[in-house]
Amino acid sequence: MSSPITIFIAVLFVLFAVGFLLFLHWGTRWGSTLEERSLEMPGDAYFASGPPIRVIMTRAVSIRARPETIWPWLAQLGRGAGWYSIDWLDNGGKMSARHIISWVPEPRLGDASPVGYLRHIEPGTALVWWLKGLRFMGATTRLVMDIRLRPEQEGARLVIRMSADAMGFTARIALMVFQFIDSIMARRQLLGIRERVERFGARLADSEAPETGATDQYQLYEVIYAAGKRAGGRGKEHAADWRQTAIEDGVLPPGP
Repeated sequence: MSSPITIFIAVLFVLFAVGFLLFLHWGTRWGSTLEERSLEMPGDAYFASGPPIRVIMTRAVSIRARPETIWPWLAQLGRGAGWYSIDWLDNGGKMSARHIISWVPEPRLGDASPVGYLRHIEPGTALVWWLKGLRFMGATTRLVMDIRLRPEQEGARLVIRMSADAMGFTARIALMVFQFIDSIMARRQLLGIRERVERFGARLADSEAPETGATDQYQLYEVIYAAGKRAGGRGKEHAADWRQTAIEDGVLPPGP
């Protein structure tokens, strides 16, 4: 006969497992509609012929602003402005920008950041980041970050899909951990974008955190623009690796 302690531990384990799965169900589709989760995104095709162990996470938010006001915030996301999420977790404690930064160039194919390189751009509408070959928890993973902006009545609808696949003995565990972490960060990111747009519009300066000229002022991790200039902390994370991937994929010409 099982002891009361054993039964108690078993019940706790079941409750934890159920709670974890419910959180993933909520977090991986937060704010999105069934139509948006079924929406074909440009990056979906990047996983063709890849490993069958995959996750697709589609989140969305409505913003009370026109797409042309929102786009500059998306265009500088991860390209020197930070991530608008939980800064002490994903930005080394630096505060993500609360204005449109003067020195961040327009997005170009081949721009490289910690989440890969820009592989697809539709100005004013879509950005797609592609990352491949990252080792995570013993598995080899690939990642797509699809950003889609559409008009919605008097405002706009922002849909961000994070997709990943993995191969290796720990692939399923690695993707489950990724789902858990990303469910926390992605929701905060969408809310961070909405808060900035609705509060600040497309303002070009922040009196509380004015630009100093330092290219790592708002983002710790390195970004390498297609033209070769850099921002963020040099060598922080894998931007150089993803730039090389862009060269190998023929998106950027060979060069320094």
